[in-house]
Amino acid sequence: MRRTAALLAGLVVGLLVLPVAAIAAPAGPTQLGAADMALLSGVRLAGLWEMPAGQMAAEKGASQRVREIGAEIAKQHVELDQLTVEAANKLGVQLPAEATAQQKGWVTEMTNASGARFDRIFVDRLRAAHGAIFPVIGAVRAGTRNETVRTLAEQANGFVQTHMTLLESTGLVRYAELPPVVVPAPQDQSLAANAKANAEFGTGLNTTIIWAVLLGALALGGIATVRVFRGK
Repeated sequence: MRRTAALLAGLVVGLLVLPVAAIAAPAGPTQLGAADMALLSGVRLAGLWEMPAGQMAAEKGASQRVREIGAEIAKQHVELDQLTVEAANKLGVQLPAEATAQQKGWVTEMTNASGARFDRIFVDRLRAAHGAIFPVIGAVRAGTRNETVRTLAEQANGFVQTHMTLLESTGLVRYAELPPVVVPAPQDQSLAANAKANAEFGTGLNTTIIWAVLLGALALGGIATVRVFRGK
């Protein structure tokens, strides 16, 4: 009985060491989630078509207000695009090099329009696009585990809110015709969901390290067991 008790005591000592060893292990780099990547790509894509759209509005807008807003939005997107590129370079992420086919279609639509019709299309397209990405930015800011992405989300949030306010100041926004906002679903806080999230984002401990720590803990337990026997 004494030998069995001592053996169990040694194993307990070893297992008690396990959490400490796991916490002390160096964590690897935080991986980017799908939402993080969506933010980086989305902000980049927005700049690729809204910069030329803003420049076009500054040149051919029918109203003075639209021309002023177009110039300001184009200018601010140059700054936001630079921040996005810097964040992507820091994270080793490759960004899109050109706008999507749909975004190119919007620019073509503006190119073919003139006068008041151009103003309406410019405001409609940009306001709808900003409204679509706005909740995405908020969701990423709230849930990202990456400091660089979090900072970019905060910066993008300021730009997008400013742009929506500018566009709305034209009096041309038709709120009843804006597309419905897609609100990100609340995160599942269950243990299974948390475990899955940790697996997706990475905890800095791969399977090899976990087994190494476990074996080390058992070895320490064995040493403690031997010392108990020698003490007897």
